[in-house]
Amino acid sequence: RLPSPHKALPAAMVGVATFMIVSKDDIPQYECDFSGGGGGVGTRNGGSSGAKKDDAAHLHQFVMHASLDFVDARVWETTNMHLRLVDKFNDLSVYAFVTAGGTRFLLLHDQRIEESNIGVFFHDVHELWLRVSMNPFHTKRTPILDKTFDLRVRECAKRHFP
Repeated sequence: RLPSPHKALPAAMVGVATFMIVSKDDIPQYECDFSGGGGGVGTRNGGSSGAKKDDAAHLHQFVMHASLDFVDARVWETTNMHLRLVDKFNDLSVYAFVTAGGTRFLLLHDQRIEESNIGVFFHDVHELWLRVSMNPFHTKRTPILDKTFDLRVRECAKRHFP
């Protein structure tokens, strides 16, 4: 799991929503938990609720990594960057977006989010990601730990997933 020095998003979003960026080489570059209440990914609350939240975070990562196989298969079926719904696990849905270079953006959620909002969110985050990836000091094998990037991704989430 990626280290996360970031603060939690205020409880604007209800339910589960986790966003992840995975490189073409299957290296996690960025992960963000938009769930209301509690800390961000990598932070823990004390007590048993912290252990339950940690178990849920591991389940979400497992579901998202398992969906990468479906993303790789879907890429060959369409020319669109936004692949829409690629996998479901119980009440969790995984949506995907693939950049021209093969980097995958995954969004896992358990609530009803409008498909158009997910597409716009992916395009906004893609623009932010392009700025980071064009930095000559950033490589695709290193995680994105920029606090400004994290803040802007969270602002996009608040804007598109009220």
